[in-house]
Order: sequence, then structure tokens, then C-alpha cells
Amino acid sequence: MAASYRRGKKIQPAEMTLLFQLPASTSQNPAQNTIDLSQCASLMNRRFYRQGINWVVESFKVITGSGVNGSMSILRLPTTWVSYQAWKKAFVAWNEQQKSALEESGAEDARARFSDFKIHADVQHVADGFASNLLPVGAGAVATGEWEASEIVVPNVLPDGSGSAVDPLAYRLHMVGINNNAGQSRGIIEGYADSRAYPQSPDPVSPDLDSSENWIARMQNVGKEQPEVLDNATDTNDNLPYPQIDYPGGQTQMPQLAYHDSAYASGTTVGGITRMKGGVFPAGLIRISSILTVPQGETALLQVNLVPGEHRGYLCEAMGDA
Repeated sequence: MAASYRRGKKIQPAEMTLLFQLPASTSQNPAQNTIDLSQCASLMNRRFYRQGINWVVESFKVITGSGVNGSMSILRLPTTWVSYQAWKKAFVAWNEQQKSALEESGAEDARARFSDFKIHADVQHVADGFASNLLPVGAGAVATGEWEASEIVVPNVLPDGSGSAVDPLAYRLHMVGINNNAGQSRGIIEGYADSRAYPQSPDPVSPDLDSSENWIARMQNVGKEQPEVLDNATDTNDNLPYPQIDYPGGQTQMPQLAYHDSAYASGTTVGGITRMKGGVFPAGLIRISSILTVPQGETALLQVNLVPGEHRGYLCEAMGDA
């Protein structure tokens, strides 16, 4: 009897294994490389994958040649509610600005076919540019297509020294770190923090529990210990268990990319394999920080193993759905 298969949503074909070459580096000058999984998937499959999706990585494998040794760490964007809400707010602002400009000019149909909200991981990624992103190897040369960072336009409401109006300024966006990156980019998480109201007053408002009008409290006032009990019940842990104005991933509170995993590669005469855990990578952005001694003629390769799923062949979801 022929085997029967349960029919469900078809999983489209897509490349599940991406291979990257890691550069030689030293402890005085560690290599900092960024991978954009959406860019890589677009190149490998010859189809458009938006950057704003959560990518699931099954695992990482480092393949080292003879005598290669050193260490590497994997970093990513934070996977907190702050990170996702900040991304959503920035995306909505960018998208509405684009739509408004097109509508006002009567050019709604002229929007770029592959218009997409593309951000940088941090200010280092801004300085390096998308042109420095690691691209897949192992199947011959990889020619790149157009993969450009999004920009927001901010009207400068202050005149210059002569009193003349200043033209609007355009900025790229980065997720973690400072808000104002020397006029080049703006921080998404810090911008989100600066745009939100405080969750509570610095001095929480509470009723006067010793007032004669507060009869419920006074019903149990059977001894001199009541004020101390009330103080303990009302003044202990009555403030936020985290900084009120500093958001993780912003300018002050944990302003770096989030740590994911680390490993050491030990030099041997035959090379070796080092495995690192997988996980969820917001916007598909991965930072590889490595210090690797690579002898002449040898290589250090990073293998990224993805997971099959229903989003154009991959297990991932839109950032806006998180």
C-alpha cells in the first residue's frame, strides 16, 4: 500500500544552510562582522525577504582548518518587549511618512517595488554600512543586489546662525545604543524611550492611611505597631523594579547588542568543529565578534543552519506580530 501523507500548507523550497568565511583577527583588533539573514536568503533563493522578521536559527557550526585557534561570540538584537515595540513604532512612523509624501505628490503608484524598512544593529553597523555585511560563500562568487538602509526625514525646526530656515535632515536608524549618532543615525530603542510617558510619578500617590476618614484602616488599629505595619506594606517595593527612564538596549541601560553564545576554537593538526546554540534573531541581524589566528592557506568557516517553515520556506514571523 502506498504511504499516505497528511496534506497541509505547503512548505516552499528554500536553502537551509548558509556558509560564511570568518576573517583572521587579533586580540588587539577583533573582527566585528554583521550578518543580515534576510539579505542572505534573498540572494540564495533569488526572491525578496523583508528584513523586519524574526528568524529562527537551528544552530551554528564553526569549521576550522589546521592550526586555526581563537574565540568567537554571537550577539543579536534584544528579544524584549521593548525591542519589538520600539521597532513597531519606528516602522509605523517611517511607513506613514513615506505614504504621506507619496499621497501629497500624487505618486502613490511610484513607490519602489521592493520598498522595505531596513535598519542597522548599532552605530558600528552604521559606520560599517550594509556593504560590509558577511555574505554566503561555498557556491562560487555571490553578486549583490540592491540592499539599502531606510532613512527617516526630520524637519529641523531651528534656524541656522543667520536665521535662515534649515532643510530637513535625513537619518538612518540603528536599534541599540545612543539616540543621536553624530548626525548619521538615530537610535530606535532610545527614541522609543524618549517618546513615552513615565509609567508612574517619581513619588507614587497613595491615600493618607492615618486619616480619620480612612475608617477601614483604623478598624484594625489595635496597637502602636500599626504605623510600622502600614509603612512596611505601603513603602516597601512601591517603586518600579527597573529604571524608569532608561530602557534596556537604549543609551544608558545595557546599550550594547545582546549576548547569545560564545565558543573557543583550539588549533589542531587536522582542524575541528565547534558548535553553538541556535535561537531567535530579530530582524535577522547577527553580530559575529571573533579573534582568530588563521594560518596561511587555512580557513575558518561559520555555518548557519536555518529551520524549514511556512514563511517562504523558513520558520520565522513578522516583527510586527511579536
